Amino acid sequence: MDSLPKSRLLRFVERAMVLSRRAVARFSTRYFRKRFTLRQHVVLLCLKVKKTTTYRDLVDELIEMPRIRDALELDSIPAPSTLCKAFDRLEMAVWRVLLNISLADLPLNGIIGIDPSGFERAHASTHYTKRTNLTIRQLKTTLLVDTAIDAVLDIHVTTTRKHDTQIAPQVVKRNVDSIEVLIGDKGYDDQNLRQLTRDHGIRPLIKHREFSSLHTAWNARLDSDLYHRRNMNETVNAAIKQKYGAFVRSRRWWKQFRELVIKCVVHNIEQTLTLFRPS
Repeated sequence: MDSLPKSRLLRFVERAMVLSRRAVARFSTRYFRKRFTLRQHVVLLCLKVKKTTTYRDLVDELIEMPRIRDALELDSIPAPSTLCKAFDRLEMAVWRVLLNISLADLPLNGIIGIDPSGFERAHASTHYTKRTNLTIRQLKTTLLVDTAIDAVLDIHVTTTRKHDTQIAPQVVKRNVDSIEVLIGDKGYDDQNLRQLTRDHGIRPLIKHREFSSLHTAWNARLDSDLYHRRNMNETVNAAIKQKYGAFVRSRRWWKQFRELVIKCVVHNIEQTLTLFRPS
């Protein structure tokens, strides 16, 4: 069995295990039941998102995955309720640490795009929503994306209609050491945001809303090749939605936030596997 080539799924699990060892301890407390480790829980939850499956189906598939179980160092298979409780117990801070660590071996270039998107808070077909006149509220997500390798540096999630210029400063402040150029569309046209980036040594490449000929002239002088790298944000948004779903399964808002961060972690791991293919 060991002589067989590794599947991408096995490489994903092995990479996720490496990251989980850096992000979390084996057990949360000395009184933690030692049947499964926190690291195993983290990887299994990432695997669930990657496969866009349910807890029950994931556990069922693990029965037929001996190499995956070996990579996870699983002596037994957890019950679906065990994974569900692990998701509730693992705090957002753990997933944010994992998101940061997922970037550790990637060649970031500091040219960062910022762009909002939306994820549905329920999974329903377009036909059903039109027939019932149902309006599905969306989570507004803002991604910071490295335009060289399409990796997600950070994510901001809100249930409100907060304007982009109110969200961006918070996200930028959390990532000042990773940003050299910040690329944004006209939705981020705000002098306070531009000043904030300059104060931290970041070059703002943000289009102006054109209220006068002066604004038009400023936009004409933008580095168009660099600015068009902002399209990578749309590519990453589309890729995450296509691969891992444009909706969240969780019902409570704090679980929905965690679920979206995990989607970004999984995306970054996949980008690492793409960049460092085995020879």
